[in-house]
Amino acid sequence: MSRSRPAHAPGPGETPSPSAGLAAVSTALLAMSRHLEVGDVLKTITASARELLDAEYAALGVPDDHGGFAQFVVDGVSDEQWRAIGPLPRQHGILAAMLHEEKAERLADVRKDPRFEGWPSAHPDMSDFLGMPIRDGEETLGALFLANKRCPKPDGGCGFTEDDEELLRLLAQHAAIALTNARLYERSRELTIAEERSRLAHELHDAVSQKLFSLRLTAQAAATLVDRDPVRAKGELQQVAALAAEAADELRAAVVELRPAALEEDGLVHTLRTQIQVLDRAHAARVTFDNQGVRALPPAQEEALLRVAQEALHNALRHSGAGRVDVVLERSGQGAVLRITDNGRGFEPSRVRRAGRHLGLVSMRHRASGVGGRLTVQSAPGEGATIKMEVPGG
Repeated sequence: MSRSRPAHAPGPGETPSPSAGLAAVSTALLAMSRHLEVGDVLKTITASARELLDAEYAALGVPDDHGGFAQFVVDGVSDEQWRAIGPLPRQHGILAAMLHEEKAERLADVRKDPRFEGWPSAHPDMSDFLGMPIRDGEETLGALFLANKRCPKPDGGCGFTEDDEELLRLLAQHAAIALTNARLYERSRELTIAEERSRLAHELHDAVSQKLFSLRLTAQAAATLVDRDPVRAKGELQQVAALAAEAADELRAAVVELRPAALEEDGLVHTLRTQIQVLDRAHAARVTFDNQGVRALPPAQEEALLRVAQEALHNALRHSGAGRVDVVLERSGQGAVLRITDNGRGFEPSRVRRAGRHLGLVSMRHRASGVGGRLTVQSAPGEGATIKMEVPGG
C-alpha cells in the first residue's frame, strides 16, 4: 500500500501554486467518482487525501454497530506492516472523536492528547495529526485520519495548516457523495441479483415440474403394462429412469445457479456460458453460446452485458415462442459486441416503443448507455429478433 509521490504533489516544505492545488483537487475528485465499488472508493479517498495533503500516513475508518470498524483502509503502510499491526482498531480515543463529533481535529502531537491510548508495537510512530469526519447529513459515514505532514515543523508546531484542514473538509464532502453513490450502486446490484435468482428459480421450477409430471405418467403406464406386456413395461421403466436423471440434473443446476453470479471470480464468458447451459436444459428451445475472442472487460461493462443477456434471453424464452436462441459474444477492437438472436414470432419495428416497455428494452438501453455502450434492436413479424449491445472496453 506504500505509494510514491504523484507528479503533481509539491516536495517537502514547498507551497503548491494555486493552479497546481486546483489540479490536484480536481484529480482527486475525478478519481473518487470513477469507481462504483465501495471498497475501491474507500481506497481512492484514502490515497487521494494522503497525496493531496502530502502526509506520510492516511487511514479511513467506517464504523460498525458494535464499537469497532466495519472497514479500515490505510495508505502509506506496507502490507507486511499492516499484518504485523494486528486486528482492526476499536472506536476509542482520537478515532472515536472523529466518529462521534462533527468537527475536525488538528493536533501538533497526537501522542500528547489526553485521549491518546497508545498503539500496537508494530504501529508506525506518528506525531502531527489531522482528522476529519465524513458526514451525510446527520449520519457519520466514516472518518479520515492523516499523520506526519512531510514538511519542516517548528518546535511544538503542527505541520498541518488551516488551509490543509479546509482542503480535507472539501475532500470529505465529496467523499460522502462518492461513498453514498457506491453504496446505492451495490444495493441496487444486490436487488438485481435477487430478482434474477427469483426469476431463474421460477424457470427451473417449471422445468423440473414438467419432467416430474412426465415421470409420473410414464410410471403409471409401466404399472398397467407389467402383467400383460412385460417388454413394453420394461421400456417404460427405462424411460422413467431417464426422466428421473434429467430431473436430478435440473435440481443440481438450481442449486448451482441460484448463487449470485460470480463475475468477479469467474468473468463474463464463464458466467454466461454456465447460465446458458442451464437455460438450454430447462427449456424446450435450443439455447447456444459462442465466444469469439472476448476476454476481460471493465467490471461495469461485464455486468451490463450479463444483465442485458439475461433480459433478452428471458424475453426470447418466455414470450417469443422461439425454438432456438443463439448468444454470440465477439471481440470488437478493445471492446465487445453481444448478440442474442431468436427465431420467434418477432414484432413490428414501428411499434418498438410499445414493445420496448413490455420487453424491458428501455432498461436494457439504460444499462448499455450507462457504461458508454449502445443497444440496437432488429425484428419483424414472423422473423424473430436480434438484440445487439456494443461496449467500448477499456
